[in-house]
Amino acid sequence: MSMEMQVGPVTRKGFMTGYLEALALVERLHRLLLDVIKDEFERVGVLEINAVQALLLFNIGENEVTAGELKSRGYYQGSNVSYNLKKLVEMGYMHHQRCEIDRRSVRVKLTPRGREIRDVVEGLFARHAEGLEGKGVISADGIEDITGALKRMERYWTDQIRYIY
Repeated sequence: MSMEMQVGPVTRKGFMTGYLEALALVERLHRLLLDVIKDEFERVGVLEINAVQALLLFNIGENEVTAGELKSRGYYQGSNVSYNLKKLVEMGYMHHQRCEIDRRSVRVKLTPRGREIRDVVEGLFARHAEGLEGKGVISADGIEDITGALKRMERYWTDQIRYIY
């Protein structure tokens, strides 16, 4: 079978090229998001916190979670979650407390100072959403399409991890 075999309007080779382009774009967008957050914090004069930490605070929001839940709920994708939690506690952005049931586990939640950081990120994202829609960069339907496609990819990759290896 040739790599050029037709699969609908796109060849297999064309699909692979598009898939690799999409993967690279997702990676670039994540890095760019961190740069946008960093620039916002420089603009407002908050220099002690990095973009990864600010995004972590945003994602936790009003929840109280364990370090393990941060990854399982999708709040944090990095490998150094313990380091960032420790730094956020030291800087006064988060409270931490040992779980009553499992003393090995620590639950964390935002302090009022952490909620201020979360609000800065929320304001940034709200401005972006308004600008993207208002300038016609992407519509509500377009966001739904992108989100749906990314969720399907996430489900596919999760299934690969769970069932193939």
